[in-house]
Amino acid sequence: MAAVSLKPSQGDADVQVTYEDQQKINTFANKNAKLVELKEEIEAKQKELQNLEDASDDLLMVDDESAPIPYRIGEVFISMPLEATQEKLEEAKTQIQQQIAGLNAQADEIKGVLGKLKVELYAKFSNNINLEMDED
Repeated sequence: MAAVSLKPSQGDADVQVTYEDQQKINTFANKNAKLVELKEEIEAKQKELQNLEDASDDLLMVDDESAPIPYRIGEVFISMPLEATQEKLEEAKTQIQQQIAGLNAQADEIKGVLGKLKVELYAKFSNNINLEMDED
């Protein structure tokens, strides 16, 4: 998460923080928190996609194609023919890929807003404000 802090002025002209400046700082903090959440959600979706791809690969090694394959829907498993299971996996992978693309688009939009706010806030406060990401 980014540290948003105002540092005390060291000999520079006293910079007043207006209500508008405070709103920009709050917007930056909120958007940054949302970006962190989106990154975590993208990681989770990518892991889910990898699991689906692994399941598809495992289905290629099935010996008995007539044997029913258990497929999880929600919290239950349903036995389905191999071909139907492969179709369901492909549908699920496509859906997850679309979700990841949507989340990436949201993240890019937020990064644009954050970049604009950084420029505006650094222009006013220079080194009196820190908007950089924390190194955890």
